[in-house]
Amino acid sequence: MEGRTEGAVPSHARVAIIGGVILGCSVAYHLAKLGQTDVVLLEQGRLTCGTTWHAAGLVGQLRNHESMTRLIRYSTELYARLEAETGLGTGWKQCGSLAVARTADRMKQLKRTAAVARAHEVACELLIAAEAGQRYPIMETRDLHGAVWLPGDGKANPADLTMALAKGAHNAGVRIVEGLCVVGATHEVGAHGKRIAALQWRDKHGNNGTIGAQTVVLCGGQWSRALGRELGVAVPLFSCEHYYIVTDRIEGVTRDLPVLRDPDGYVYFKEEVGGLLMGGFEPQATPWLQAAAHRGGIPEPFEFQLLPDNWDAFEILLDNAIVRVPALATAKIKAFYNGPESFTADNHFILGPAPGLANLYVGCGFNSMGIASAGGAGKALAEAIVQGEPTFDLWPVDIRRFAPFQANERWLPERGKEVHGLHYQMPWPNRELESGRPMRRSPLYAHLREAGACFGTKMGWERPNFFAPTAALARIEYGWGRQNWHPWVAQEHRACREAVAVFDMSSFAKLLVKGADAHAALQYLVANDVPRVPGRTDYSGMLNERGGYESDLTITCIDRDEYLIVTGSAQAVRDRDVIERTLATLPRRPNCALTDVTSMYAMLAVMGPRSRDLLGRVSTARFDNEAFPFSASQLIDLGYATVRATRRTYVGELGWELYVPVEFASKRHLPTVLTAGPRAGLAIA
Repeated sequence: MEGRTEGAVPSHARVAIIGGVILGCSVAYHLAKLGQTDVVLLEQGRLTCGTTWHAAGLVGQLRNHESMTRLIRYSTELYARLEAETGLGTGWKQCGSLAVARTADRMKQLKRTAAVARAHEVACELLIAAEAGQRYPIMETRDLHGAVWLPGDGKANPADLTMALAKGAHNAGVRIVEGLCVVGATHEVGAHGKRIAALQWRDKHGNNGTIGAQTVVLCGGQWSRALGRELGVAVPLFSCEHYYIVTDRIEGVTRDLPVLRDPDGYVYFKEEVGGLLMGGFEPQATPWLQAAAHRGGIPEPFEFQLLPDNWDAFEILLDNAIVRVPALATAKIKAFYNGPESFTADNHFILGPAPGLANLYVGCGFNSMGIASAGGAGKALAEAIVQGEPTFDLWPVDIRRFAPFQANERWLPERGKEVHGLHYQMPWPNRELESGRPMRRSPLYAHLREAGACFGTKMGWERPNFFAPTAALARIEYGWGRQNWHPWVAQEHRACREAVAVFDMSSFAKLLVKGADAHAALQYLVANDVPRVPGRTDYSGMLNERGGYESDLTITCIDRDEYLIVTGSAQAVRDRDVIERTLATLPRRPNCALTDVTSMYAMLAVMGPRSRDLLGRVSTARFDNEAFPFSASQLIDLGYATVRATRRTYVGELGWELYVPVEFASKRHLPTVLTAGPRAGLAIA
């Protein structure tokens, strides 16, 4: 596994992986395990030289989503056997981990953690404070409410682990080329849509060249956002400073000491050569903003480098760490690490096929969880490449959960500061991210805010979660018990069940399919029969080749060879990409075009047993069963506006959806009863 030699860069490969981070090496390793050895891994510096080499190396198995837990459990199994397989040490040790609670609320959260662990078949034990102290003798326990013990957790040496994965891949025939920087790409439109035809590279000696590839995998770590722009995909991640210290030997620290997490103090600890590695996630991080404009602001070269010490930002972590482990107060600090790590816009990493490009996959943005996740994530990505789709649910980390605007480089640093701190913030039910808001607003946003709406977000949209009696009360008071908004939401439910309610659902994604083959294309994609008659709708599942469920859609035939698809707010990018990828695989590409028209229409849902009465007061159209049967869709007048009304409901009561062109979605054009009714934006007849 030497660095590149002259003539060693191939002109073509079945798979080209960009980035010698731990995930890139894991993808290469698992592709080889699946029989794919015509693979080249391209690293601009040397393996591990970016973020991997200074990662802390903690491996905690449990995540809220079962699929993510399965990924990490596989990682622990892989790391346990990798040393014997490759002959290289990995530093893997299953030492277990403790998470402690300073408060009663945190202890409730840890009990919930234990329940999730049981559901996911992860070994977990609740402990009282004294029992936690027995497992971690140098810890102060008098202020603790308890702890959880996860015996299957562990730690590893990130650089050694990466090199072992690389050796496993190399031994199977994967080529690894160091000192070669990808600087661009050429694209072509082929039988399966737009794709990357070749990667353009430059080496450290100034030589240039290209390498063709059937599949490209972007695992560029914190360089992925800038590389993504060159390749043609938006990658919403941003680097923040992340700190830890390593101490000299401390009496009482043994090699078997478990990993310790004290989330109320924002800190973690692991044993390191008889001393402690202590780091954490302060509530507000420091984004790494560089003046250099090239390659996303990261200076070149940036290999095995750290940032200047930032003791001011680290102070809150050190103070809390000393509370938990008093011996730190007198311990000698051997090293201070300030390394940039990339964080995504929602604290979940990025994995999967890139939208709009038939042969590009992305894996990056691990939010300080890359070592724990890389084994399983590499396997999942390799399986998706070989088989054409993931083998299990990866939606929480699917890159298509983001839209291109979420890679905005002024917005991302603001979001990154908050996301970094979420690691150890209390994971309250219904918690909403607060930074970088408001972002996307419906035309009725101002009216709803004045009416007492408390907003949440989905795909950047501001959406009313509930309406408070006054604007001053429109906030979520987080807690584990009964929420402050329960009585107000109960009134809204009652209105919808007994009278009528109006919901602003403008955030729902809307896709227009138009062309001579539009009906045939949709008929192929979904399980139900797609209507041919204008003014009819269908609600159906969109399936994949295995018969698995990709999405559920409402499809309206609005004219001959023209259909409106309505899907979930978070699914616009993914559903469009799934449709386009699927149609591109057909022997004859259908003659139709797909356009995202989400921002062209506001959508109001008028629902409840008296919805017909309300609509009859504000429109001259007829809404009786004969004139407007279930699943029908018609153009109607509504105040000064002409809108599409579709009789369909998701609340179990009579109801209509009103699709309003945005230029008409205001008080000026819509009847007042639909935009600011007597119940704080909720119209009740």
